[in-house]
Amino acid sequence: MQSSETNTAQSEPSRLKAYLKNHMREYGLLFALIAIMAFFQIVTAGTLMRPVNITNLFLQNSYIIIMALGMLIVIVSGNIDLSVGSVMGFVGAFAAVMVVHWGMPVWITFIAALVMGGLIGAAQGYWVAYWKIPSFIVTLAGMLVFRGASLWLLEGQSVGPFPKSFQIISTGFVPDILPRGVTTELAGLFGARNFNVLAMAVGLAAVLIVIWLGLRARARDKAFGIDGEPANFFWARNVIVLGALLFLTFKLATFRGLPNVLLTMGVLIVIYAFFTQNTVVGRRIYALGGNAKAAKLSGIKTERLTFLAFVNMGVLAALAGLIFAARLNTATPKAGFGLELDVIAAVFIGGASMSGGSGKIVGAVVGAFIMGVMNNGMSIMGIGIDYQQMIKGLVLLAAVVFDVYNKQKQG
Repeated sequence: MQSSETNTAQSEPSRLKAYLKNHMREYGLLFALIAIMAFFQIVTAGTLMRPVNITNLFLQNSYIIIMALGMLIVIVSGNIDLSVGSVMGFVGAFAAVMVVHWGMPVWITFIAALVMGGLIGAAQGYWVAYWKIPSFIVTLAGMLVFRGASLWLLEGQSVGPFPKSFQIISTGFVPDILPRGVTTELAGLFGARNFNVLAMAVGLAAVLIVIWLGLRARARDKAFGIDGEPANFFWARNVIVLGALLFLTFKLATFRGLPNVLLTMGVLIVIYAFFTQNTVVGRRIYALGGNAKAAKLSGIKTERLTFLAFVNMGVLAALAGLIFAARLNTATPKAGFGLELDVIAAVFIGGASMSGGSGKIVGAVVGAFIMGVMNNGMSIMGIGIDYQQMIKGLVLLAAVVFDVYNKQKQG
């Protein structure tokens, strides 16, 4: 009996070690984000985690995260899109001309802009999917074409401002569910100027949903005899992650509540995470990126999937363009310049493979937040843009090297 207990006690640390080794990339990213946030919180004397700065972090990185969702699918399928920054800028310019110069209603402008993004994605996806032209070449051409098209459409000038109904998609906040007087009293209890009950309720609901999904996944693994995440590590990880989620939600609640763009971003993240992990089409995209020939021989319509991946990317780039233009309250000829590099870097830092076939939505989102926190923290510290670019480049290289090292070690 004593020997059995001793063996169990000895096997638990070894089991945890083996689990962490197999999931090093996934958990390493999460803890890296927490460590980076803690570092900048200390060196900026608490400025990073102030409610107004946390809100700005979401506003500043929303369009990067939205485009990263589409870029992950493109990269998982074994391709790449270098045109997303230029497409984003062009669609923002197109929307500005429609609203400011032509006087079109905002809702018609939104629909037209998203359709325009889908058509651009379809045009590029057609050459990649059906003519087998490398995506690097097609989208590099697209980057140049739409950068020039933005200059032509705006005639080299900034166009704005936008009506409030347009700006609200980026700078607006979800109204609270309780009257102002009640929230003011609650704010006094926390020593804050404001307290948004809806924001706190959404945060608590998110925590409960995450715990429920985690327990359901553990129960499913146990039912199928799968050796899943060790219990102690499961609860330790959830305490850290959910504690951080509640902390961020509390900070948002004591400022102005939930930004509209955060709600949009959250819904998209849930939809794309479900799509990539729980649908047949999502699994086929991974199969396409893993081995295109084998996928085609198994009956998967690889050309159609590649085409749709680029259409999806175009629509998300258009949505990002609308959000970006609304945040600036103007469309400029240089909007989106270089942003494709931040989007691609976020996906690779998040664990996607350049060869395709691997990568997760959560990883891409975490990678985007790592880039965003670094940008924000270095700006607060007064680090010049030259050093910021070098540091981000080194972080990207380190992430790719780490990924290659892990694959070689496991192989």
